[in-house]
Parts: sequence; C-alpha cells; structure tokens
Amino acid sequence: MKFAFFKGEIVPFEKATISIMTHAFNYGTGCFEGIRGYWNEDQKQMYIVKLKEHYDRLIKSAKTLKIKISYSVPELVKLTCDLVRQNGYQQDVYIRPLAYKSESKIGLGLHNLEDDFAIFLAPFGEYLDISNGIKVCLSKYRRIASHSMPQGAKLTGTYFNSSLAKAEALDRGYVEAITLSHKGNVSEGSAENIFMVKKGVIITPPLSDDLLPGITRLAVMELARKELGLKVIEKSFKPAALFKADELFFTGTGVQISPITQVEKTKIGKGVGPIAKQLQELYFRAVRGENPKYKKWLTPVF
Repeated sequence: MKFAFFKGEIVPFEKATISIMTHAFNYGTGCFEGIRGYWNEDQKQMYIVKLKEHYDRLIKSAKTLKIKISYSVPELVKLTCDLVRQNGYQQDVYIRPLAYKSESKIGLGLHNLEDDFAIFLAPFGEYLDISNGIKVCLSKYRRIASHSMPQGAKLTGTYFNSSLAKAEALDRGYVEAITLSHKGNVSEGSAENIFMVKKGVIITPPLSDDLLPGITRLAVMELARKELGLKVIEKSFKPAALFKADELFFTGTGVQISPITQVEKTKIGKGVGPIAKQLQELYFRAVRGENPKYKKWLTPVF
C-alpha cells in the first residue's frame, strides 16, 4: 500500500492512522464497502466495478449510523479514481472506503459525534480457489436478524458474526461456512451470497433471509438471465436442499464467483459445474472491459 485518502487528503499510507480511543474502533460504529478494480494489460486500463452502486450503498449504510459523508457520489468516484491513479498499481486491486465515528470518546450512542471518511486500497488476487472449487461447512452461528440491525447496511460492527463463521470453518478444516437466517433458512456464506442450481434453474435466497443485498449478486443474476437465458428465482430453502443441488456457488466482491464442490462431507455434483464456469467466463470478460455490453458496470481510471 502506497497512499490512502485520510482526513480529507491523499497521504502516504503509513500516516493514515487513528487513535485507540476512536469511537468506531471501540464500538463498531462504522460502515464500509469492498470494491474491485481489474487491470486490463492489453488496454493498459484499470476498471473499477460498479463504483457508483457501491457508494450509493455506503451512503445508505452511513445514514443508519447517523454518519454524514461530506462528499457526493460523483465526488467519491473522482476521489477513488485519483487515489487508484496515485498508487499506480498495474494489477487487480481491492478498494476499501470507510465512513466512521472518528471522535475519541468513551460512551455508547450515535449523536453528537465527529464523523470521518477514508479510503485505502491494496493489490488483490484470488481470495478463494475459484478454479477448483471449495469445501464448506454449515455454521452453528446464525446471521444477525434484520430486526436486530438495519437491513442491507454493511456495518463494521456486525462483521464479528461473519468472522466467527469463517473461523469455525477453518477450525474444522473447511474453507468457508454457510450460515442460516434467524428462520433457519439458508442465508449466505460467512460474507458471500449463495446460489444453488437445480434442474437448470438458479435459486438464491431472498433478502428477507437476513442477507446483504450483494452488488455482485445482482450482476451475476443479470448475466445468468441475459447471457445464458436461465431462470433465476429468489426463494427460501432449508439446508437439506444444499446436498441435492446440481451446483452451488458463492458470489461477492472478494470471492467473485466461487464454486462450492463439497458441503460438510457431501460432494456437490461432479465438481465445478458448467453453469458456474460459464458465469465465471462471462463475469471476468465483463469486469475486465472485454465485453462492450457491460461497460456501464465499469469506471475506467486512466
């Protein structure tokens, strides 16, 4: 990491630091986004995926914590591009904007506290083995119910739940975990949306099953419908359905499209399935600027 946006300006990364007394550090009063930038070597271009949509969601998340972001979405887009250019990476990157309660104060609450906004980024390749698929377990931890937190908000304080599920998976020898909603339906991975393929139909849980409204989730649904002509439905299902699926895969900014080849001790299908493979090919062509139909998803940096 070379530079970050901090306290209203681009500074050397090592100078972007906060006090241990910062409210967000102590109480989880912050929100964030995870955004990918894909480097196209042939075009010598960095494409940032769904940048406006990520900032639209960040602003909504911030409002739930009474955080005021002092920049418009177009200004946030420009700041991000400026920062990516200044870092100068010619490889895929992960961009992390954060809005948070920055005041050094002990005490709960959201009112009458200073707010701040920061962005950092880092080179970022494959988070999971998206070529060969992954083994996952069913977590004992359930998602935080929508009546216990603002629905659809990406809040730093709630990600302890995902961290517990991820740690449980690693402790048990798996790569990721699938969590259930407060109703006992399949919700999502520890931090990813989940899709199931059954008899040529793609099924994904509805937002009412305590999942984040994923931006990559919507992109994959669009590709499946428009490019593959597949039926995609949002429907609740129980964990038992996972073991009878033809294919399973996660989607998310970090995991991209990650096939699931095993749940607990049960193998899923015949390995990485054909629909997941096709969606991967379509998705990577789109996000690297190789399919003109999806240039609307992308913000070029250079």
